Parts: sequence; structure tokens; C-alpha cells
Amino acid sequence: MPTATANGRPADPPRRLGTPEELRRWSERCRAAGLRVGLVPTMGALHGGHLSLLRRARADCDRVVVSIFVNPRQFGPGEDIDRYPRRLDEDLDMLAAERVDAAFAPTVEAMFGDLNATTVRVDSALTTTLEGVYRPGHFDGVATVVAKLLIACRPHRAYFGQKDAQQCAVVRRLARDLDTGVEIAICPVVRDHDGLALSSRNAYLDADQRRRAVAIPAGLSAAAAAFAGRERRSAILCELVRRPMDDAGLTVDYVAAVDEKSFAAVDVVAPGCQILVAGRMGSTRLIDVIRLGIDPAPLGAAPSRISQVPGVIAIQGRD
Repeated sequence: MPTATANGRPADPPRRLGTPEELRRWSERCRAAGLRVGLVPTMGALHGGHLSLLRRARADCDRVVVSIFVNPRQFGPGEDIDRYPRRLDEDLDMLAAERVDAAFAPTVEAMFGDLNATTVRVDSALTTTLEGVYRPGHFDGVATVVAKLLIACRPHRAYFGQKDAQQCAVVRRLARDLDTGVEIAICPVVRDHDGLALSSRNAYLDADQRRRAVAIPAGLSAAAAAFAGRERRSAILCELVRRPMDDAGLTVDYVAAVDEKSFAAVDVVAPGCQILVAGRMGSTRLIDVIRLGIDPAPLGAAPSRISQVPGVIAIQGRD
């Protein structure tokens, strides 16, 4: 049964592209016709966060291509590449309903081949801290596949989600340093009704783990409320994020306050500084972020509401 669009009409499936060369030819035809091309890189298992990216791309660009590729180079030993959700048929139906023009879904062989020995490595100041500590080599894999996508597609804009904040910083640096001419558009975190950031890995959580994982947005909301109350000490803000995570039984990898551009740790925050979080609930690893003074609090910034979340203390503004 064909997928329908919002107006009830049958949706045309996106053009299927299976190799970098096919992607290149498609993009070249679009550009030759004077059309702006938008690229949305994904690993599939599409959810509302991905949809927000491609909808932004459709608003900005004349033609949109979504890549669906589970990149083995960004998974380390013992990580979840074998169980990472793969739902290509369902993903293609979603793209058809959203009127996406093309889907690039290559095999690993098509992307890397047997003899591909080149790795792209971005400034170690961005790639060896935080996620780089817990996932060594991860950003080399990300940078390599993103570079290949940008080279093959040559989009005018490429769209990434703010939830992967450190990845966004890496991709921006890569696009700038390699003179790609591609504008990197970063789109806000999309959250579920309970405040948890949307992620393909949320599917791993059972009901109890899901309930306890809400400690992450609860902690970020506590920090947002304290920042609104003029708290500027990063140690205090990070402790407000960490405390409900500890109480909920999450294993905290890190809670860090960083400068929005350099990603250097800061002792005193300013508007735009980011608090980054990574933790594990059972075998599921979750990340999140908030830009202080910019992003809305995941659970609402009112202290009275935050104090009702188990494990979160009430926040009082500072004079």
C-alpha cells in the first residue's frame, strides 16, 4: 500500500541512490538546474529528531537528500553496531511521506571498498575530550564519512542535530578547514513528551529504564533554572545535572560545561555555554546537551516544577 502524504495523496518514493557516484551525478544535475541542494546525514531508524532536520532542509532548499548509513568506522570495540536498529523500508516510507527527493543508502563496500585507507582527523582539541575519551577514534570515523558525503554530494547546506553537540563542532571545523563551501546548519534538540531527547537508541530502554532516564532532562532543567537565577559557577551547575542522574541509577560518564565555540571547559559560564551530558542506563548510552540562556529547559524552567522531579532539589535564585 503506497505511503500517503499529509494531504492524503500517494507519496512518490525518494530516488534511491546506492553509490557515491550516483549521489554525485544526482547532485550535479540539481546544481546544473540552478537548484539548492540540502543533505541530511543519518544512520537510519528515523524519528522525530531526524524529521525536524529534513523539514528544515526542505524549507531552505529546492532538493533534499537524506543519507542512511550505519557507519562502522564510528563504532568502537564492544559498541552496539550489531544491534543498532536498521529499518530501511520503514525509513524510506517516512521519507516518501515527507516528500524527500532522494535517499542515499549505500553498502559499507560502496562507501569504503576493500582498499580505502584514508582517515580524516580533526583538531585534537575537539576530538580527544569528552566523547573522545569514552569513544576513542569515534570522531575520526565521523569526520571521514562526513567528508565523503560532502565531497560526493556537494550540498549547499548539510543539517545536523544539536544533541550531538561535540560532533557538530567537529563537522563545522571539518567543513571550514577543508574549504568545502558547505554551510553546516545545526538544528535544536527534539524531545519526547517526558523531556528525553529523541534518539534511535531510546528503543533499547525498557519501561523502568525509560522512566529513570528522564533524570537527564530533569538535571538539565535544574541547571537551566539555576542559570536563570544568576548562578554562573560551572561546578554548581554541573552538580545539579549530575545529582538526579546518580539518584536514578545512571552511570555518569561526564557532565561538562564548555565554551560554545572552542569546546574548552569553563569555570564560569556565560550565555551560550553548553552543558554536555553522557551516561549509561544499563547497556544503553545516552547523551544530551543544553545551551544556557538559549535553549528552553527540557522540563520547563520553573523551579517549582523541577523540584517535583524525584532526585532533583528545588532551585533558589541567587542575589
